[in-house]
Amino acid sequence: MLETDPWEYSLSIPNDPRAVTVCRRTLRLILTMHGLIGQVDVAELLATELIGNAVRHTKGPAALRVRCSASGVLRIGAWDADPSPPEPPQPFAPALDREDGRGLALVRACADVWGWQPLAREGNRGKYVWCELDGVRAGRPD
Repeated sequence: MLETDPWEYSLSIPNDPRAVTVCRRTLRLILTMHGLIGQVDVAELLATELIGNAVRHTKGPAALRVRCSASGVLRIGAWDADPSPPEPPQPFAPALDREDGRGLALVRACADVWGWQPLAREGNRGKYVWCELDGVRAGRPD
């Protein structure tokens, strides 16, 4: 496989908080295997927020989807079984006592673009929340 070929991985997970760690470590391995180690930190943060929301705010299964296009756009997404739209990201506010509510604001701040869409998966209705990092292959030696 040429490093400019597109690729895609999906990981189905149960509704279990430990699944967030499994997704983060799996993503690190995928990106490392594709020579994208420089993207790991930001990609892990984004995946953690998306999968964490899917596990925390829904009761059903979830899935991580990671793909890289031939043009070097890395898309990280989380499917969950709740078809309701995600809460819009709130601006960062100095609320030192809060431990939640900043996930999509972090995604918006760190990704080039993000969005969501209703999506059915394996007969289950739900939604797909995704974000993209552009040009992840730019500047790599041939």
